[in-house]
Amino acid sequence: MQDLLNKYNVPAPRYTSYPTVPLWDSDAFNLEGWINSLNRHPTRAEEGISLYIHLPFCESLCTFCGCHKRITKNHAVEDDYIDAVIKEWELYLKELPYAPRITEMHLGGGTPTFFSPDNLVRLIKSILNTAETTNQTNFSFEGHPRNTTKEHLTKLYDLGFNRVSFGIQDFDPEVQIAINRIQSYDEVVKVTEEAREVGYQSINYDLIYGLPFQNISSIEKSIDLLTELRPDRIAYYSYAHVPWIKGTGQRKFTEKDLPTTEEKMAMYSLGKSKLGSLGYKEIALDHFALPQDELFKVFRAGKLHRNFMGYTECDSQVSIGLGVSSISDSWEGMAQNVKDLKTYYEMVSAEIIPVCKGHIRTEEDKIIRASINALMCQLETRLDEDFPGYNDIINRLSDLFADDLIEFRDNTLLVTERGKPFLRNIAMSFDLRLWDNKPASQLFSMSV
Repeated sequence: MQDLLNKYNVPAPRYTSYPTVPLWDSDAFNLEGWINSLNRHPTRAEEGISLYIHLPFCESLCTFCGCHKRITKNHAVEDDYIDAVIKEWELYLKELPYAPRITEMHLGGGTPTFFSPDNLVRLIKSILNTAETTNQTNFSFEGHPRNTTKEHLTKLYDLGFNRVSFGIQDFDPEVQIAINRIQSYDEVVKVTEEAREVGYQSINYDLIYGLPFQNISSIEKSIDLLTELRPDRIAYYSYAHVPWIKGTGQRKFTEKDLPTTEEKMAMYSLGKSKLGSLGYKEIALDHFALPQDELFKVFRAGKLHRNFMGYTECDSQVSIGLGVSSISDSWEGMAQNVKDLKTYYEMVSAEIIPVCKGHIRTEEDKIIRASINALMCQLETRLDEDFPGYNDIINRLSDLFADDLIEFRDNTLLVTERGKPFLRNIAMSFDLRLWDNKPASQLFSMSV
């Protein structure tokens, strides 16, 4: 394993999209092309769209976070932002040739529960009053254990939200201080019990390994504490260290305080083993769930999907992102909103959908995207001689095959048990745009 780590621990995308954002052909992109891509196959959106709403405000900076956020304690910012997001949704409604049917909605951030329950209700009602929902909806939000109130939980539940994800990261006090994410076990217990009392069907915890000052002992204790509460899902992520993108922030640690690659792999192996012994089932990359959870059921049935929000049960090919920095996907193309809040307000006020860059997929892109999605979701994909870049892909896969990380059966590439920790490396072999445009500087976090 040590030899494999030394060999394959290289910068690699997480593949929530293809092409990945740094390799978009934004020079050939414009708003008109983006709208046309949304309207090209209207039946897809009629079958159900995913809606992501980015709520960027946080009261304090979690220094491990790579998301787009704005730090403030001034809650007066809520009203203007909610107004702008509602206006952006109305701009999309004017452009769509159909009445959207929402099958999936996710509130992300930032800290969605920075916003008052009443403001969240105003936002969601404004959207639901102008759209239909499908028979099976998957509405979820990210909650901070310290500021998610029972009123948040109740009012969102009454609007159809049935899933909640709490960012735990780690319970060790030294780690919490280093990443500026302070929350007690008792606070997590309280918000979890309240979510269950209200009626949430699925509760997820995020746990990150590879954070500063973590060690085997501290990660083991955190997993033990988490599993005492028995969440339905656990996302067990490797810390993405990308200071060249997000800057150093107000970090209370240096790179010397981070676990080594070997220590991170030991943490991954420990977590996987412990969660398995407690009845959790591994789902593709970084995710674990109890057998009765819907995410595991669709994974076992070969129907798991992946989009910019991560893994999902929803087979919606159209996703619309609202709010600063949000990313949308029409299957035909992708678009990202502006990241600057002032510019976002100005564009929405001028009745311009606030996208700043994007990419319209070629037919080759669509083939590769489907193949990478299959790898990331089902741990297998078809690969025959007609596949774009077949010979180059086979050459890139040769070492992975020799190291028993993949195997071939009847023109199907399968990820072995040994290969699961290196799933990003395997998918990267198919990334023709990455290999055709090798970046001069590091763009992505390390694969392990």
